[in-house]
Amino acid sequence: MTSHPHPGEPPGDGPGGPARPPLLFLDVDGPLIPFGTREGADPAHPTYPPVPPASVSPLLARLDPAQGPRLAALPYELVWATTWEADANAWVAPRLGLPELPVLPWTDGPGAPGLHWKTPALVAWAEGRPFAWVDDEIGPADRAWVAAHHAGPALLHRVDARRGLVAADFAALTAWVR
Repeated sequence: MTSHPHPGEPPGDGPGGPARPPLLFLDVDGPLIPFGTREGADPAHPTYPPVPPASVSPLLARLDPAQGPRLAALPYELVWATTWEADANAWVAPRLGLPELPVLPWTDGPGAPGLHWKTPALVAWAEGRPFAWVDDEIGPADRAWVAAHHAGPALLHRVDARRGLVAADFAALTAWVR
């Protein structure tokens, strides 16, 4: 698994270093596992061995394997930002054909009213690096917090949890990075 550098470690870009692509923080439930059906899509895709244990979401069948190549083709460095944590690498990534991705760690503790728990964690992870965040729970408090606490560009892209990621979402992510 790729690990995130410790705070204070050089990010690897800048004078003499290679430019790094922006980060793309990915939620699973909602964006990749829609709670409704995608327009024109079969709501169920075959799951295959290994069969997940009962403790893993029965909604895995809603993962569209075509999403993996579309995500991999985006000009971003992908990072899981989901309560699935390491299980995203065990159960979601293989079904999408994605490699093991870094995982934003779960954080506990009180946040500002209306602020999603992920918001401070992903801003800390990004360390000023440009990022996009795809989630179905992004709200005004998150946008304000990122604007006040993140030095680099950021796209907070809210996805309709009933449909999940659709062509328009991929177009918005591609347009923003350019």
